[in-house]
Amino acid sequence: MDPITNTMFMGASGEGLKIGQFYQGGYFAGVISYTANGVPTHGLIVAPAATGYNGKAIIQWKTTATNTTGTDSVYDGAANTANMANVSHPAANYCANLNISGYTDWYLPAIYELEIAYYNLKPNTPPVNDTTSGANLYAVPPRVLNYTYGNPNQTNVVDFQTGNSEVFLTNLAHWSSTQFFATNYARGITFGLGEDDPILKTDLKYVRAFRKFAL
Repeated sequence: MDPITNTMFMGASGEGLKIGQFYQGGYFAGVISYTANGVPTHGLIVAPAATGYNGKAIIQWKTTATNTTGTDSVYDGAANTANMANVSHPAANYCANLNISGYTDWYLPAIYELEIAYYNLKPNTPPVNDTTSGANLYAVPPRVLNYTYGNPNQTNVVDFQTGNSEVFLTNLAHWSSTQFFATNYARGITFGLGEDDPILKTDLKYVRAFRKFAL
């Protein structure tokens, strides 16, 4: 099954949206169900590469590999970011201080928000995926199984394909705002294969801001 790039969703004002469409300051990346029951609660927006990708430079999750209270949500990156929007948390602080097209509610995505963007906006082909990652009960519809070798396939949103203007880089992981069980680690996803891995918080990885709208 290919990513749902041709599926029409309803925006916050009732208009139809397709994956990759420019909307409210960024690009529509899909929907999430905060109730984890297949009922969409929010739409997700990925910041433009030119203004919300930290110049494609790598950055730390935290300046020390220590616990950060209130960053355990796997689906609500805005809540996580609110608890670490300070200079000790460079990745989240970068997102929280953005103003793009007048929108100031950008945040570092939670792990399952970031995963939805991978599933719908996978940049590369052939469609090789990490088959130990991918289950996401907060996706719509919920995914109870991990990726297969060929699912998801490369996105058909041309701007997000390898070599184009909005592509997610694949050589290093992207930070999520979700702290890992071992508190000196946080979770991230590599957009080449979709691996969901724990990463030492002081490591340098990519950061790309998200925002959301209620449905």
